[in-house]
Amino acid sequence: MITMQQVSMGYPNGFVALKPTSLCFEKGSFNVLLGPSGAGKSTLLRCVNFLNLPSSGTVSVEGLGLLNGNQALLRNHRRRTAMIFQQHQLIDRYTALDNVLFGRVGNFSTLRTLFPLPKQDHLIALESLDRVGLLHKAMERVDKLSGGEQQRVGIARGLAQRPTIILADEPVASLDPATSKKVLSLLYSICKEDGLTAIVSLHQVELAEMYADRIIGLANGQVVFDGKSKCLTPEVLETIYQKPRGQPAQSIPQMTPYMAP
Repeated sequence: MITMQQVSMGYPNGFVALKPTSLCFEKGSFNVLLGPSGAGKSTLLRCVNFLNLPSSGTVSVEGLGLLNGNQALLRNHRRRTAMIFQQHQLIDRYTALDNVLFGRVGNFSTLRTLFPLPKQDHLIALESLDRVGLLHKAMERVDKLSGGEQQRVGIARGLAQRPTIILADEPVASLDPATSKKVLSLLYSICKEDGLTAIVSLHQVELAEMYADRIIGLANGQVVFDGKSKCLTPEVLETIYQKPRGQPAQSIPQMTPYMAP
Protein backbone atom coordinates (compact mmCIF):
# COMPACT_ATOMS: atom_id res chain seq x y z
CA MET A 1 0.00 0.00 0.00
CA ILE A 2 2.71 2.50 1.07
CA THR A 3 6.38 1.92 0.28
CA MET A 4 9.23 4.04 1.62
CA GLN A 5 12.63 3.42 0.06
CA GLN A 6 15.71 4.83 1.80
CA VAL A 7 13.77 7.87 3.04
CA SER A 8 15.79 10.27 5.18
CA MET A 9 15.23 13.75 6.61
CA GLY A 10 17.98 16.18 7.54
CA TYR A 11 18.26 19.88 8.33
CA PRO A 12 20.67 22.54 7.03
CA ASN A 13 22.46 22.62 10.41
CA GLY A 14 23.48 19.00 9.87
CA PHE A 15 21.00 17.38 12.25
CA VAL A 16 19.56 14.14 10.85
CA ALA A 17 16.05 13.53 12.19
CA LEU A 18 15.53 10.33 10.17
CA LYS A 19 18.30 8.14 8.79
CA PRO A 20 17.73 6.24 5.51
CA THR A 21 14.68 4.08 6.19
CA SER A 22 12.86 1.52 4.05
CA LEU A 23 9.42 0.32 5.14
CA CYS A 24 6.28 -1.08 3.55
CA PHE A 25 2.85 -0.62 5.13
CA GLU A 26 0.19 -3.12 4.08
CA LYS A 27 -3.35 -2.09 3.23
CA GLY A 28 -5.68 -2.23 6.23
CA SER A 29 -2.89 -2.65 8.79
CA PHE A 30 -2.71 -0.75 12.09
CA ASN A 31 0.93 0.23 12.56
CA VAL A 32 2.36 1.89 15.68
CA LEU A 33 5.60 3.88 15.78
CA LEU A 34 7.09 3.57 19.26
CA GLY A 35 10.02 5.39 20.79
CA PRO A 36 11.16 8.26 23.01
CA SER A 37 10.84 11.95 22.12
CA GLY A 38 13.25 12.86 19.35
CA ALA A 39 13.51 9.30 18.05
CA GLY A 40 12.15 10.24 14.60
CA LYS A 41 8.55 9.05 14.92
CA SER A 42 6.88 12.31 13.88
CA THR A 43 9.43 12.89 11.13
CA LEU A 44 8.82 9.45 9.62
CA LEU A 45 5.06 9.93 9.88
CA ARG A 46 5.14 13.34 8.19
CA CYS A 47 7.38 12.09 5.40
CA VAL A 48 4.55 9.78 4.32
CA ASN A 49 2.43 12.74 3.17
CA PHE A 50 5.37 15.12 2.60
CA LEU A 51 4.48 17.49 5.43
CA ASN A 52 8.20 16.96 5.97
CA LEU A 53 9.97 16.91 2.63
CA PRO A 54 12.36 13.94 2.59
CA SER A 55 16.00 14.82 2.01
CA SER A 56 16.45 11.58 0.07
CA GLY A 57 14.59 8.44 -0.87
CA THR A 58 11.19 7.78 -2.43
CA VAL A 59 7.60 7.26 -1.31
CA SER A 60 5.12 5.38 -3.47
CA VAL A 61 1.47 4.53 -2.86
CA GLU A 62 -0.62 1.79 -4.43
CA GLY A 63 -2.90 3.20 -7.10
CA LEU A 64 -0.89 6.41 -7.43
CA GLY A 65 2.72 5.41 -7.89
CA LEU A 66 5.81 7.44 -7.06
CA LEU A 67 4.96 10.69 -5.25
CA ASN A 68 8.33 12.42 -5.35
CA GLY A 69 8.31 15.45 -7.64
CA ASN A 70 4.72 14.98 -8.85
CA GLN A 71 2.52 17.70 -7.33
CA ALA A 72 -0.70 16.41 -8.89
CA LEU A 73 -0.21 12.94 -7.42
CA LEU A 74 0.82 14.43 -4.08
CA ARG A 75 -2.37 16.51 -3.88
CA ASN A 76 -4.40 13.39 -4.66
CA HIS A 77 -2.47 11.47 -2.00
CA ARG A 78 -3.11 14.15 0.62
CA ARG A 79 -6.85 14.20 -0.16
CA ARG A 80 -7.03 10.50 0.66
CA THR A 81 -4.69 10.72 3.67
CA ALA A 82 -6.20 11.97 6.94
CA MET A 83 -3.91 13.53 9.55
CA ILE A 84 -4.74 13.50 13.26
CA PHE A 85 -2.65 15.72 15.52
CA GLN A 86 -1.71 15.65 19.19
CA GLN A 87 -3.08 19.14 19.87
CA HIS A 88 -6.22 18.58 17.76
CA GLN A 89 -5.59 21.59 15.45
CA LEU A 90 -9.21 22.74 15.68
CA ILE A 91 -10.61 26.29 15.42
CA ASP A 92 -11.95 26.96 18.91
CA ARG A 93 -14.64 29.49 17.99
CA TYR A 94 -16.14 27.19 15.34
CA THR A 95 -18.66 24.45 15.99
CA ALA A 96 -17.78 20.78 15.86
CA LEU A 97 -19.62 20.53 12.54
CA ASP A 98 -17.75 23.48 11.03
CA ASN A 99 -14.43 21.94 12.05
CA VAL A 100 -15.33 18.58 10.54
CA LEU A 101 -16.36 20.27 7.29
CA PHE A 102 -12.74 21.33 6.84
CA GLY A 103 -12.12 17.69 5.98
CA ARG A 104 -14.12 18.25 2.79
CA VAL A 105 -12.46 21.42 1.45
CA GLY A 106 -9.68 19.50 -0.32
CA ASN A 107 -12.27 18.38 -2.86
CA PHE A 108 -12.97 21.94 -4.02
CA SER A 109 -11.15 24.86 -5.56
CA THR A 110 -10.04 27.72 -3.31
CA LEU A 111 -12.74 29.98 -4.78
CA ARG A 112 -15.48 27.39 -4.17
CA THR A 113 -14.56 27.10 -0.49
CA LEU A 114 -15.51 30.76 0.03
CA PHE A 115 -19.14 29.69 -0.25
CA PRO A 116 -21.17 27.18 1.82
CA LEU A 117 -20.37 23.60 0.93
CA PRO A 118 -23.06 21.44 -0.70
CA LYS A 119 -25.64 19.60 1.37
CA GLN A 120 -23.99 16.26 0.59
CA ASP A 121 -20.78 17.41 2.27
CA HIS A 122 -22.72 18.48 5.36
CA LEU A 123 -24.29 15.02 5.48
CA ILE A 124 -20.85 13.40 5.24
CA ALA A 125 -19.62 15.62 8.11
CA LEU A 126 -22.64 14.76 10.26
CA GLU A 127 -22.17 11.06 9.53
CA SER A 128 -18.52 11.37 10.60
CA LEU A 129 -19.51 13.02 13.88
CA ASP A 130 -22.05 10.26 14.45
CA ARG A 131 -19.37 7.61 14.00
CA VAL A 132 -17.30 9.12 16.82
CA GLY A 133 -20.37 9.51 19.05
CA LEU A 134 -20.63 13.30 18.84
CA LEU A 135 -23.61 13.94 16.58
CA HIS A 136 -25.40 15.55 19.52
CA LYS A 137 -22.50 18.00 19.88
CA ALA A 138 -22.48 19.07 16.22
CA MET A 139 -23.52 22.67 16.89
CA GLU A 140 -21.39 23.23 19.99
CA ARG A 141 -18.20 25.29 19.85
CA VAL A 142 -15.22 23.00 20.20
CA ASP A 143 -13.71 25.11 23.00
CA LYS A 144 -16.67 23.96 25.11
CA LEU A 145 -15.78 20.29 24.60
CA SER A 146 -13.48 18.12 26.71
CA GLY A 147 -10.04 17.12 25.46
CA GLY A 148 -11.26 13.66 24.53
CA GLU A 149 -14.24 15.09 22.66
CA GLN A 150 -12.00 17.52 20.80
CA GLN A 151 -9.78 14.67 19.67
CA ARG A 152 -12.85 12.79 18.48
CA VAL A 153 -13.80 15.86 16.44
CA GLY A 154 -10.31 15.68 14.96
CA ILE A 155 -10.89 12.04 14.05
CA ALA A 156 -14.28 12.93 12.52
CA ARG A 157 -12.64 15.65 10.44
CA GLY A 158 -10.23 13.02 9.11
CA LEU A 159 -13.07 10.61 8.36
CA ALA A 160 -14.89 13.34 6.44
CA GLN A 161 -12.08 13.18 3.88
CA ARG A 162 -13.21 9.63 3.08
CA PRO A 163 -9.55 8.54 3.44
CA THR A 164 -7.76 5.30 2.67
CA ILE A 165 -4.85 6.19 4.98
CA ILE A 166 -4.81 7.69 8.48
CA LEU A 167 -1.68 9.22 10.01
CA ALA A 168 -1.93 10.01 13.71
CA ASP A 169 0.87 11.90 15.47
CA GLU A 170 0.70 11.22 19.23
CA PRO A 171 -3.13 11.39 19.10
CA VAL A 172 -3.62 10.58 22.81
CA ALA A 173 -0.53 12.18 24.36
CA SER A 174 -2.51 15.05 25.90
CA LEU A 175 -5.28 12.84 27.32
CA ASP A 176 -5.61 11.00 30.61
CA PRO A 177 -5.08 7.20 30.53
CA ALA A 178 -8.77 6.24 30.52
CA THR A 179 -9.65 8.71 27.78
CA SER A 180 -6.54 7.72 25.81
CA LYS A 181 -7.70 4.11 25.70
CA LYS A 182 -11.23 5.09 24.63
CA VAL A 183 -10.01 7.37 21.83
CA LEU A 184 -7.44 4.90 20.50
CA SER A 185 -9.97 2.06 20.69
CA LEU A 186 -12.38 4.17 18.65
CA LEU A 187 -9.72 4.97 16.06
CA TYR A 188 -8.68 1.30 15.84
CA SER A 189 -12.29 0.13 15.40
CA ILE A 190 -12.99 2.63 12.63
CA CYS A 191 -9.79 1.72 10.77
CA LYS A 192 -10.64 -1.98 10.92
CA GLU A 193 -14.28 -1.44 9.90
CA ASP A 194 -13.27 0.66 6.89
CA GLY A 195 -10.09 -1.22 5.96
CA LEU A 196 -7.95 1.88 6.43
CA THR A 197 -4.18 1.77 6.64
CA ALA A 198 -3.12 3.49 9.88
CA ILE A 199 0.29 4.70 11.01
CA VAL A 200 0.14 5.97 14.59
CA SER A 201 2.98 7.31 16.73
CA LEU A 202 2.69 6.61 20.46
CA HIS A 203 4.62 6.82 23.71
CA GLN A 204 2.43 4.34 25.61
CA VAL A 205 3.79 0.80 25.29
CA GLU A 206 0.65 -0.76 26.77
CA LEU A 207 -1.54 0.85 24.08
CA ALA A 208 0.84 -0.26 21.36
CA GLU A 209 0.65 -3.83 22.64
CA MET A 210 -3.12 -3.66 22.82
CA TYR A 211 -3.89 -2.36 19.34
CA ALA A 212 -0.93 -2.63 16.97
CA ASP A 213 -0.81 -5.22 14.21
CA ARG A 214 2.82 -4.19 13.89
CA ILE A 215 5.15 -2.13 16.06
CA ILE A 216 8.05 -0.18 14.62
CA GLY A 217 10.51 0.97 17.28
CA LEU A 218 12.71 3.97 16.58
CA ALA A 219 15.77 5.35 18.37
CA ASN A 220 18.11 8.10 17.23
CA GLY A 221 16.40 8.46 13.88
CA GLN A 222 16.48 4.82 12.81
CA VAL A 223 14.36 1.68 13.06
CA VAL A 224 15.66 -0.64 15.78
CA PHE A 225 12.66 -2.98 15.99
CA ASP A 226 9.99 -4.10 13.53
CA GLY A 227 7.60 -6.83 14.56
CA LYS A 228 4.49 -7.92 16.42
CA SER A 229 3.66 -6.91 19.99
CA LYS A 230 4.40 -10.41 21.33
CA CYS A 231 8.03 -9.87 20.32
CA LEU A 232 8.26 -6.62 22.30
CA THR A 233 10.41 -8.03 25.12
CA PRO A 234 12.07 -6.02 27.93
CA GLU A 235 15.34 -6.36 26.01
CA VAL A 236 13.75 -4.82 22.90
CA LEU A 237 12.34 -1.97 24.98
CA GLU A 238 15.80 -1.30 26.38
CA THR A 239 17.06 -0.97 22.82
CA ILE A 240 14.22 1.35 21.78
CA TYR A 241 14.50 3.56 24.84
CA GLN A 242 18.31 3.46 24.95
CA LYS A 243 18.58 2.16 28.51
CA PRO A 244 21.62 -0.08 29.15
CA ARG A 245 20.85 -3.30 30.95
CA GLY A 246 21.38 -3.19 34.69
CA GLN A 247 20.64 0.52 34.94
CA PRO A 248 17.37 2.03 36.26
CA ALA A 249 14.72 2.14 33.56
CA GLN A 250 12.17 4.52 35.06
CA SER A 251 11.84 6.34 31.73
CA ILE A 252 10.81 3.16 29.93
CA PRO A 253 6.99 3.06 29.78
CA GLN A 254 5.35 0.21 31.65
CA MET A 255 4.89 -2.90 29.55
CA THR A 256 1.91 -5.13 30.23
CA PRO A 257 2.34 -8.92 30.03
CA TYR A 258 1.56 -10.41 26.63
CA MET A 259 -1.41 -12.77 26.71
CA ALA A 260 -1.53 -15.32 23.92
CA PRO A 261 -4.93 -15.52 22.22
